[in-house]
Amino acid sequence: MTNAADFAKMNEGVIKEFRENEGQVGGMFAGSPLALVHHFGAKSGTERIAPLVYLDDDGRIFIFASKGGDPKHPDWYHNLVATPRTTVEIGNETIEVTATVITGEERDVIYAKQCAVAPQFTDYQNKTTRVIPVVELVRTSG
Repeated sequence: MTNAADFAKMNEGVIKEFRENEGQVGGMFAGSPLALVHHFGAKSGTERIAPLVYLDDDGRIFIFASKGGDPKHPDWYHNLVATPRTTVEIGNETIEVTATVITGEERDVIYAKQCAVAPQFTDYQNKTTRVIPVVELVRTSG
């Protein structure tokens, strides 16, 4: 298991590669649609960026708080709940969005669509007892 410093360094590399290649990266994200989701620390207010696999469903953008099936939600999820207005980078576009947690049947349908295109998300849900949150990034401009 990597420590927080190693994880931060890995993310920095992914972010750099993303920005240099109009959203295309290799490694563990190769071939997956990737977004850079900006978020602000719920306690610190510090801006952070999370590279996340997303689902584009008829122009709607969804991200998944899987944290690889960890028993706890990722920090970025708590941060977006606390401060939902933010920006996301997709390809070479920066989009203003509001993060909205999707629940109930709609959440289940969207999560199933993600599992169909990225089967590891089925594994993530099976590894944890929590329901993995689905977050829609609703465009507020453009």
